[in-house]
Parts: sequence; C-alpha cells; structure tokens
Amino acid sequence: MNTNKTSVTRHPDPAVAPIDQPVALLGGLSAADFMRSHWQRQPLLVRQALPGVQPPISRADLFRLAESDEVESRLVVRHGQGDDADWKLVRGPLGRRSLPPLKQRDWTVLVQGLDLHVPAAQELLTRFRFVPQARLDDLMISWAAEGGGVGPHFDSYDVFLIQVAGRRRWRIGRMPDATLREGLPVKIIENFAPEQEWVLEPGDMLYLPPGWAHDGDAVGGECMTCSVGFRSPHRSELARETLLRVADAVEDESDAGTRPVVYLDPQQPATTTPGRIPTDLLQFTETALRRVLDEPGALARALGEYLSEPKANVSFEIAQDPLPEDGGVRLDARSIMLYDDAHVFMNGDSWHAADEDAEVLRRLADARQLDAATVAAASPELRALLEQWCDDGWIHPLPGTVA
Repeated sequence: MNTNKTSVTRHPDPAVAPIDQPVALLGGLSAADFMRSHWQRQPLLVRQALPGVQPPISRADLFRLAESDEVESRLVVRHGQGDDADWKLVRGPLGRRSLPPLKQRDWTVLVQGLDLHVPAAQELLTRFRFVPQARLDDLMISWAAEGGGVGPHFDSYDVFLIQVAGRRRWRIGRMPDATLREGLPVKIIENFAPEQEWVLEPGDMLYLPPGWAHDGDAVGGECMTCSVGFRSPHRSELARETLLRVADAVEDESDAGTRPVVYLDPQQPATTTPGRIPTDLLQFTETALRRVLDEPGALARALGEYLSEPKANVSFEIAQDPLPEDGGVRLDARSIMLYDDAHVFMNGDSWHAADEDAEVLRRLADARQLDAATVAAASPELRALLEQWCDDGWIHPLPGTVA
C-alpha cells in the first residue's frame, strides 16, 4: 500500500495533462505511472487529491433525486453494532418520509449514475478519462449519517473513493478467504480482518483494485463520498451479450428468397432411439455458428454495441433545435461513444467509419466535443450523421462560431 501526501500543482487535471506528467489527483504520479504501478494491483491513498472540493450536489437535492424513478437509489440502515448487527435495505424510489430522521445514526442513502443528472458530477468524472471509456461504469454518491455505511464488503471492479464532505473512516484488507453472512439483504463479510485504516477528509481519495475488502463509515457527523467505478464484465457476460448481438445481426444471403438453407438429412435411417439428437444436426448448427463468427468484424461490432449500450433506465429527449451551421457539438452526458479500427459505436448502435470522417468521430469520442471549425469542415455524410444524432438527443449544440 502506498500513502502519498505529495502536493503537485503542475498539470492539476489529468483530463488535460499529458499522461506522462505528474498530477495532483494521483498524488504526484502521472496517469501512465499510476496505471503501471497501481491499477488492478494495489491501493493508493492520496491526501488532498482534490483540494477545495465541493459536493456535486447538496443533501436536500440528493434526497429529492432519490425520490425519482429515473435514478437507481438505495437506503441502507444498520441496527446494532459488531457481528450481531442487523441490516435493512430499501431500494428506491425513496420518498423523503421513508428516510430516517437526520439525527438518527447508522444509515446511508446511495444514488447511482449521478453523472447522468448533475453537471458537477460529470465534470468530476472527466478527471478519470485516462482509463478507457469502455471500462467506466458511473459516479455514485453516498450520503451517510454519523456511523452510516454499507458494512465490510468487496467489489469486483476498480473504484476511486473521493471524500467530498465530512469525514469517513476506511478500513481495508486483502480477504482471499472472505465469507459472507447469511440471511442479510446486503453482502456483509463475516470474517472481515482489516489491515489498514485511515480517516479521509474532504479532498482525500482512496483507490481500490477489485477484490479488496473495505468498510467505510461516517465519523464526526454526516459525510458525503463520491465513488467512481469501473466495471469488469464477467467472461460469461461478455460471451452471452456479444453472441446475442452477433446472432441478431445475421444476414446470410443464401437464406434470402424462397429457398433458404435448411437442414436436410436424406441419408437419415430409421431409428430405434428417436429421442437422440442427430449428429448431423449438431454439425449443421456448428457450421452455421462458425459462419457467423467468421464474418469479418462481426465479433468486434457486437462487442462495441454491447459496451456502448446505455443502462436500462437511460432515455434521451428529442432535440428541439437543429444542428447549428456555425457551432460545435458536445456529447450528451448519457451518451456512450466508443470506437475500434473500423467502427464507431454510439449508444448501442454502430457505423463503419473510414478516412477523415473516422478521425473526426474518434476525436468526438475521446474529447466528447468538437469545435465549430471541425463541424463546419465535416463532409456531407458526416454532417448528416451529426444532424441525426442531434435530433435523437445524443449530441447537443456547443456555443461558438467558426473562426
């Protein structure tokens, strides 16, 4: 474990700093050094990673947001202390009257996807764009009364825990033999044995790789913590989701028309075991699957569409204004835009991209905006695509005129 207290003022924001330059967010490490030495390897505590940080949302506004059925929210309440504590979990929407009194201790409210609703949370998230967008999950915020937390647990993803108000005590440990308490609505480690402990102040940040057990509770009053999480899809999940999308995109010309390719078995003899699946039918199916997977770019296209698919509760508003003639564009906060060598992916759809249009679209995916001059120089085909995305609410006009 490294504890870094270095204060670095040069290149304070990794969103704009070169990846090989030191940044305050990472305690004096460059983004490149952090990814080599800590990412998926070991925790990192950074004191004053974000000096002067302010909560992206007030407590009152957070509680109002938790009342909406458009966000994923949870209420976690602990009753009692120690190994005999009981836990209560309530999933949102959370009406204000359903929450405990503010003076009651040992409860917390958590809201997922704050970056989809609050510009200040979106801005905070941009500081972590040295990690591939395809790995990003969301920014979660938790408000906790004195003693509030979700108990000792571990996650299967990377997380940056940013203290934005009040103080929180974190205890962490490697728990290869962790076991969970049975009969609880939350996943609580029964044999939690912390190795290290700190109290984080506003502006402090703790990075944890997947699998590190941790327990955080508010101390000295209420607190707020932002969690920037990076998903780690299970192998079976990636296989299932990509295969489903590959199958949906199957377009075999030989299956078109009045005589599609069907299974034929003119040599099938009479059988005394009618319940057995014929070997020839299995081979016919294997051949069909191999044809689909062998299609150039099919798997890459399916993966990109899956990784760029917004969460189920995300929706877009149809634009009221067309794409301007003299302005730039920016991605909607809810839009997920990715690319590979041959495709561009946006919100679960894919487009083949090549030449200068591809470079412009990749720039949009990386920077999440294009300036007015770039939009003005776009080809007619690219302009039409941007206009469609603007109509769909996936991108928005960015103020500015062509120089």
